[in-house]
Amino acid sequence: MTQGAEWWRSAVIYQIYPRSFADGDGDGMGDLKGIRERLPELAKLGIDAVWCSPFFRSPQKDAGYDVSDYRDIDPRFGTLQDFDDLVAEGKKLGIRIIVDLVPNHSSDQHPWFQEALKSPKGSPARERYMFRDGKGRNGELPPNNWPSVFGGAAWTRITEPDGTPGQWYLHIFDSSQPDFNWDNEEVREEFKDILRFWLDRGAGGFRIDVAHGLVKEKGLPDVEEASTTMSGEEETNKPKDRTKPHPFWGQEGVHEIIREWRKVVDEYDDRIMAAEAWVLPLSRMAKWVRQDEYHQSFNFGYLEAQWKAEQLKQVVSESLVEFGNVGAPSTWVLSNHDVIRHATRFAYDQVPKQGDGIGPDYPQPDVAKGLRRARAATSFMLGLPGGAYIYQGEELGLPEHTTLEGKYRQDPTYFRTKGERVGRDGCRVPIPWEAAAPAFGFSATGESWLPQPDHYGEYARDKQEGVEGSTLELYKSLLKLRKDHNLGLGSFDWVEDYCSQQSLGYQNNGILVIANFEGEPIELPQGEVLVTSQVGLNGVLEHDQVVWIKL
Repeated sequence: MTQGAEWWRSAVIYQIYPRSFADGDGDGMGDLKGIRERLPELAKLGIDAVWCSPFFRSPQKDAGYDVSDYRDIDPRFGTLQDFDDLVAEGKKLGIRIIVDLVPNHSSDQHPWFQEALKSPKGSPARERYMFRDGKGRNGELPPNNWPSVFGGAAWTRITEPDGTPGQWYLHIFDSSQPDFNWDNEEVREEFKDILRFWLDRGAGGFRIDVAHGLVKEKGLPDVEEASTTMSGEEETNKPKDRTKPHPFWGQEGVHEIIREWRKVVDEYDDRIMAAEAWVLPLSRMAKWVRQDEYHQSFNFGYLEAQWKAEQLKQVVSESLVEFGNVGAPSTWVLSNHDVIRHATRFAYDQVPKQGDGIGPDYPQPDVAKGLRRARAATSFMLGLPGGAYIYQGEELGLPEHTTLEGKYRQDPTYFRTKGERVGRDGCRVPIPWEAAAPAFGFSATGESWLPQPDHYGEYARDKQEGVEGSTLELYKSLLKLRKDHNLGLGSFDWVEDYCSQQSLGYQNNGILVIANFEGEPIELPQGEVLVTSQVGLNGVLEHDQVVWIKL
C-alpha cells in the first residue's frame, strides 16, 4: 500500500459498481463478498484503491444512489461485517476501500422523509428537505421551472396527512430522491456523523456524489432554460461560464460545507475525499480542490474530450495549470458508471450527452476502431502526472452493451423520458471473468441482474490473462511502468517535435509518450520501447496508436 498522507496525488483508483462486479451468493446481484473474493485480481492489476458505488440500504430506484440508511449495508450487497472483511482484505493486499457518499438527496423511504410526509407544513421534519408551496390559485403549479436531470419536472406534490393536496418537494433527480435542505444545521451535523461512522470502520475516504449540488440559490429562482444536465448545460453538457450562477449547480455556499467535511476527514490519517463536480471551465473546477477542500475532483473536461490531438493538448495543459494553481494534482478519467464506455464512445464522432447511452435502434459502433482508440487513449492517459481512475471492465477492453432491450432497462432516465433517452444501463452490465462459466463467471448460478451480451465472453479475464497483446496485459504493463518510473509524481513537458494536428508527444520523468491520432505513420526516435498500445510497431507509429519510449 502506498504510504504517506498524500498517497492520493499519484494513485490509480479502480471504480467498482457493486451490482455488476462479482456475485458472491449467486442471486444475480453483485455484492461485497464477491468483491472481496475477486480483490486479488485487482492487486495483480496494480491499482492503489477501490471506490465502490453505493452499497447502503436502499430501495434501489436509482441503483443505490437513493439511500434509506447511510449507516448500514443493503442486504442485497451483504452486511457491515462483509464491509469490515473487505477493508481487512484490502489492507492485506495494499488496496484502500473508498465509500461513495450521496449527500444531495436521500431515498423517499428514508425515515426522515417519511416523518416529513406525516408532519405539518413548517415542521422541523420538513425543514430537513426542500418543501415549498406551489404557485397558482390553489398551489397546483410547481414552485419554479426547475427540471430533473432524469427528465421531467424537479418537483412532486404530496398529499397532506388530512388527504388534501399539499406542498411540493424538490428532487433534482428522480422523484424517489428528495433533496436535502443544506441550510439546515441538523442535516449538516448528520452527515459529519456519517463520515465518522465509515472512517471509524476503516474506509479509505469518500467519493462525493453530486459534489457541486447541495446548496440552492436563495429564493429558488427559475433557471434560464427549461432543461438541464448534471452541469447545468441545456443541450451539450458542456457547461457555460455563466455571468449568473446556475441556481442549483455550483453555488458558492457548497464550499463552506466541504471545509466542514475536510476538517472531519483530517482527523484521520491518510484519508481522502474525491468530488464528482460537473463544473467547467477547469478554473472553476479547481475551486473544489483548494487546500482545505476536496483532495481530488474528477476531471470531466478530460473525460469529455474527443480522441483528437488539439482537444487533448488543450485540456491537459489547462488541467495541469489550473489544478497546479491551487496546489492539487489533476486527475484523469475516461469511463465511469454514468457515461458510455470509452471503448464504444471513441468509435463515434458524435455521441449522446452525459447520462445517456446507446440503444439497439441507434447506429452501432465500429467495435475494432473503438477498442483500438480506447487502448491508445488509456496509454496516453496513464503516462500523465497526477491521479487516475479506471472503471471496472475497461482493463478488459469491455464495450458498452449497445443492444440492451427496453424490457431489461432499469435506469430512471429511460422511464422518465419514456424511452427517448435509453439511460446508463449499457455501461453497468455485469463484467466477464471466465469465458466458459455461467454468466461468464460473474455469478456461479448464471443469474445476472442485467443480461450480458454473448460477445462478452470474448473479453473474459481468463481469456486475456498472460496473453501477449491483450488489453488486460496492456493495463498491467502500463500500471507497472507508471509506478516504476514514478510518473504519477513526475514532471511534464510537451515535446513540440511531436505536437501537431495529427499527433502529440510529451515527456514525463525521462519517458517519452507519443500518440498518433490520424494521418501518416510517425517514425520512432531512438530509445527503448517500453510499451505500445498495439503490438508490432515495426519502427513506426500508425494512427490510433501510442508508444512509451525510455530516452
